[in-house]
Amino acid sequence: MKRILKEIVSLSIYILVILGITYLVIHYVGQRTVVEGHSMMPTLMDGDSLIVDKLSYRFVEPKRFDIVVFPYEHADHTYYIKRIIGLPGESVRIDADGVIYINGEVLDEDFGAEQMLDPGRAVEELHLKSDEYFVLGDNRNNSTDSRVEDVGNIHRGRLIGRAVLRVWPLSEFGTLD
Repeated sequence: MKRILKEIVSLSIYILVILGITYLVIHYVGQRTVVEGHSMMPTLMDGDSLIVDKLSYRFVEPKRFDIVVFPYEHADHTYYIKRIIGLPGESVRIDADGVIYINGEVLDEDFGAEQMLDPGRAVEELHLKSDEYFVLGDNRNNSTDSRVEDVGNIHRGRLIGRAVLRVWPLSEFGTLD
């Protein structure tokens, strides 16, 4: 009987340690998320399963073109996945032809699926504060992003992490550049 009790206590401690480690990993290191919608096509497709790195932004600053996850402020349990275009302290403007300007210079990028038709609030030059980012979906004409007042500029503290790995579908398994 004493041996069985010892085994039960040992197994209980083991399970608690595993649960504790799992909690720490999910809340501070990484998490899995599923893409819902088409705003990041062709880079990410509806239903893609991703791993989000929640740890690295504690030590390094987000970079231009990182794919980031952040909560949508106007709905509970809703998260957006977008690409960083504008960095803190920069100015961002999008002209009528869909050309993106950073600090008055054309941004050399080819992530957009097609010519952007609506510059939204970026038709006027936007000045990002020292803790703000301007984000866009890769499917520019079907994305709710920083061009829309509801989303706006994203404060550094709202960034949950960077999408780093696609784990599903298996045919597309790999890192996200």
